[in-house]
Amino acid sequence: MTVIVNDEGFGPDTWTTPITAFDYLRDGHGVDLPSSADPNELLGRLPEIEMIRVDFPSFADGRGFTIARQLRLMGYKGRLRARGHVIADQYAMARRAGFDEVEISDELAARQPEDQWLSRADWQAHNYQARLRG
Repeated sequence: MTVIVNDEGFGPDTWTTPITAFDYLRDGHGVDLPSSADPNELLGRLPEIEMIRVDFPSFADGRGFTIARQLRLMGYKGRLRARGHVIADQYAMARRAGFDEVEISDELAARQPEDQWLSRADWQAHNYQARLRG
């Protein structure tokens, strides 16, 4: 099973529409995007995609953050989810990059309980850019 993390804490997965592999994208479905994918391949199809789930194969692999930022700059307005090895310390960065939520395993949720994620949920106020602006 998995746990969905958002600014309110842990919750169940409420997504009920099928999620397809990147190579089998269908209108109205979600799509799994590997961290090695080029988001530009989705250009022109973004309005048709309700959710994009970006894979994080390792907590040390930051390509997913770049993908999220590129998708938002390209105009993607749908649900954007990070999935895999994202740790609580990375939650604020994930939200700033454009992710709406993070999908983690039950095992990770047990090692990093909800309070660790919630302590980073005020992601808009505590970043270096906000501190520099005064």
